[in-house]
Amino acid sequence: MTDSAGAREPILAAGGIVLREGSRPRIAIVRLRRQKLWVLPKGKLYPGERALTAAKREVLEETGHEVLVREFLGSMSYPVEGGIKIVQFWHMRANGGPVRELANEVKVVKWLPLNKAIDLLSRVHEKVFLANVGPLALKTARRAVRRKVPKQSVRNSGKRAPAALRRAQRPFDSR
Repeated sequence: MTDSAGAREPILAAGGIVLREGSRPRIAIVRLRRQKLWVLPKGKLYPGERALTAAKREVLEETGHEVLVREFLGSMSYPVEGGIKIVQFWHMRANGGPVRELANEVKVVKWLPLNKAIDLLSRVHEKVFLANVGPLALKTARRAVRRKVPKQSVRNSGKRAPAALRRAQRPFDSR
């Protein structure tokens, strides 16, 4: 018998580092009802389900929010009863307010600044993961907010902008 003969298949899961974007982004963490733990929103994949699909489904179930997926952030693995769990995470942006009730296993969702979210998480491996990928998610979120802010028109000593610049600033349908 080889060492791997008694090994179980890894448990595959997926989730999100979910942000409410704005001038002061907040990260979602959820409190589990039975275990009374603060965790990142995530869950197991259904048989044949793709990880990204599972991540969006689990985030919706656990936070009540539909999300826009930004980018893949990484994976973490940790031991669970006689095996290992591998969780893939994506950076996600919450779209508006909640659209459904929380899943029964979740008591509440908190939206916190990065450092407070890290402090409140109950599991050390999730604290370490968020401490590593959280700054990247915040940087991406801040860039997105800056792109949304309309620039003020600047006059150059009262002169009009060059014609090429005026044409480039017009909406596509008016060209």
